[in-house]
Amino acid sequence: MDMMTRIATLTSECLASTWPEAQGLPTADEIRGLLAVPPNREMGDYAFPVFRLAKALRMAPPMIARTLCEKWQSPEVARVEPVNGYVNFFLNRVNFAKETLDAVLAQGERFGSSDMGAGKTVCIDYSSINIAKRFGVGHLSTTMIGHSLKRIHDFLGYKTVGINHLGDWGTQFGKMIYAYKTWGTREEIEEKGVTELLRLYVKFHEEAEKDPTLDDLGRAWFKKIEDHDEEAIAIWEWFKDITLKDAARVYALLGVEFDSYAGEAFYNDKMDVVIDELREKGLLTISEGASVVDLEEDKMPPCIILRSDGATLYATRDLAAAVYRKNVYDFDKCLYVVAYQQDLHFRQLFRVLEKMEKPWAKDCVHVSFGMISFEGQAFSTRKGRVVYLEDVLNQAMQKALDIINEKSPNLEDKETVARQVGIGAVIYSDLSAGRIKDIDFSFERALNFDGETGPYVQYTHARCCSVLRKAAEMALPEMDYAGLDDDEAQHLLRLISRFPDVVKDAADKYEPSMITHAVTDIAQAYNKFYYEHRVLDAEPAVSAARVALTKAVKDVIKTGLWLIGIEAPERM
Repeated sequence: MDMMTRIATLTSECLASTWPEAQGLPTADEIRGLLAVPPNREMGDYAFPVFRLAKALRMAPPMIARTLCEKWQSPEVARVEPVNGYVNFFLNRVNFAKETLDAVLAQGERFGSSDMGAGKTVCIDYSSINIAKRFGVGHLSTTMIGHSLKRIHDFLGYKTVGINHLGDWGTQFGKMIYAYKTWGTREEIEEKGVTELLRLYVKFHEEAEKDPTLDDLGRAWFKKIEDHDEEAIAIWEWFKDITLKDAARVYALLGVEFDSYAGEAFYNDKMDVVIDELREKGLLTISEGASVVDLEEDKMPPCIILRSDGATLYATRDLAAAVYRKNVYDFDKCLYVVAYQQDLHFRQLFRVLEKMEKPWAKDCVHVSFGMISFEGQAFSTRKGRVVYLEDVLNQAMQKALDIINEKSPNLEDKETVARQVGIGAVIYSDLSAGRIKDIDFSFERALNFDGETGPYVQYTHARCCSVLRKAAEMALPEMDYAGLDDDEAQHLLRLISRFPDVVKDAADKYEPSMITHAVTDIAQAYNKFYYEHRVLDAEPAVSAARVALTKAVKDVIKTGLWLIGIEAPERM
């Protein structure tokens, strides 16, 4: 039981014994949710606001706080003080240091993990790259948010299914085939890969602006794909293979893997069952020739299931995908990590599932995030305005290598460290802000290694490793926890002790940036502690305690970085 939970439990017991007849007193869990960290250390380690008790106890908050403090008894808390409507708790610093360090050192890099998800499955739909297009920076957020959420849920004991719902269906593929057969060659595509496919894609749209009949020719080729024309299917599959090989390089750099690459095309033979069910339940109506589910009562436009020509849409395939995932994986949650521009689509999708009387519709969640622009301009593949993620990662790795060559020319395995640091900088820049915020991407910011950045946190981890290597050569005695009663060590211990809560909150709110902030705060707190106190040349027993604290910091930072998809070098 962590310290906040114990304080909450003891407070609940104190309330019950002091006012045994009172009704509506908060539970220990509710009290824990109300506990806060005061704005400055002089006001204590934790504070409990008692304002909500005034009605139940028919007392003024300051009087409630004073009475609680008079009744409080626990060796784990050095003292309690009433301040207006708050009860401020001052921990027994030595006991707190011992309990926190013992917990972290016993669990190591598993500190913060749990089995809360045991027996539960979470499907996570993320990245979802488009076939015949290179991996652009615009797909960075969905890829890394989804990847982080997968690791977080794994860490909490869930079974996870990572799904790359490929964009591998639609009229654009007919246009691509027409462009290839008109202006391309197999040799050029084999040599240049997706870069050549993009050139042809842009070429098609440039020419279609001059001659709109090309759109009809593109649609005709897509009709051939739909009709399983042998040539059309072969070319489409070839484009798909080339794209996945290109994307595999980027995924390898990012350390991202998937359990399924079932894309839109996978559900082509699974839609009829869903459409038939919609008809049988009387949910389909005809609107301007199209078959739709009316959502007027939900203040949404109708969800189009079939166009007037009988063609299916994203919604049709997404309904089939949701049903398939429930049938195959029996998920407890199905997360869709997709930009907020698709908010209406997912509200419609989930509402249709509810109308179909799927009780699990409530378990489908749209994990939205902000849009990414480049220097104020939206990305546009059609116009060739796109920044490739692989180029950004390569530049970041090169910049990291340049810095290493300048500052640590004798560092072992420089290329590996440069990869870890460079890619870590890009990922951190993406996951440091709340996911719902729009991002105006710039090379300068992404590759900035100064301040609150991935490299800063990685360097703190490497510093801890350096301290531990030196400590291993020393004969340190049993630690004296009293050596950690200073303000800097206590602040650091508080941040570490809250890490398990941060991981759970990040899972509950689908917000990896909470972990990013937590490891950054811990790194900053450790560096302040490191500069204020001698770690290795204090009194031997005090040094032993400070080394143990360093080990705890190292483990928590490494775990936190791993949860957001960043590696932790041991030397920098």
